[in-house]
Amino acid sequence: MTKQSIFGRIAQLAKANINALLDQAEDPQKMLDQMVRDYKDNINEAESAVAQTIGNLRMLEDDYNEDVKAAQQWGSKALAASRKADEFRAAGNATDAQKFDNLAKVALQRQMSSENEAKTAQPNITAQNEVVEKLKVGLTQMQTKLGELSNKRNELIARAKTAEAQTQVHDALKSIDIMDPTSEVSRFEDKIRREEAKVRGLNELAASSLDAQFNSLEDLGEQTEIDARLAALKAGSAPAPAAIEPTPTAGADAADDTVDEADFDKI
Repeated sequence: MTKQSIFGRIAQLAKANINALLDQAEDPQKMLDQMVRDYKDNINEAESAVAQTIGNLRMLEDDYNEDVKAAQQWGSKALAASRKADEFRAAGNATDAQKFDNLAKVALQRQMSSENEAKTAQPNITAQNEVVEKLKVGLTQMQTKLGELSNKRNELIARAKTAEAQTQVHDALKSIDIMDPTSEVSRFEDKIRREEAKVRGLNELAASSLDAQFNSLEDLGEQTEIDARLAALKAGSAPAPAAIEPTPTAGADAADDTVDEADFDKI
């Protein structure tokens, strides 16, 4: 696998969709912390690389300017040598005239060499200037993304702390409800109601026993007899009294008769 260059990473990180990355993260806060660290590391690395690129570009520009300046200087020297040769030739000194013409040719040759070097470097300088401008824009975008990441991280941490505080308050209120004395009273009241319901169930169970059923039958027979005698009284015919065994104590009978007579006198 080919290692991605710092310039490729600058473009990739600058285009990163932070919100989409956070939506896919299992732990957004940890991912944000890691992304902030990665962004800072990449920005530092990118700044170093861009600075080196700019430095190289400035060296190319310096060399270009030196070549342009050298071409101008060699042109001036070629002109001076040519004029000197003309002066010697006018004076009839052909030897010196030829010598300075040769110097003029050398100067012209070096002028052409400097011009060629400058001409060759110019397209490279233009391309490097375009690259540097793109890298500067990429660094600016990365700084903007880093600011977004930092804001997201701070917002997330603040929300997490708020949620934690709300949870603590909720737990505190829950513990207060548990220790509330009125809740204990309610629990005690529920216990009493259960005991009362149990007693009612026992009474109902006792009422449904066999002895209770017979007692209810005896009560029903006595009530029927009373109703029959009352009906006979209203019809004008006294019912036959039931046989009553005399008690062995006469005094007790007299006392009972006295009570009964007093009761009937009241009627």
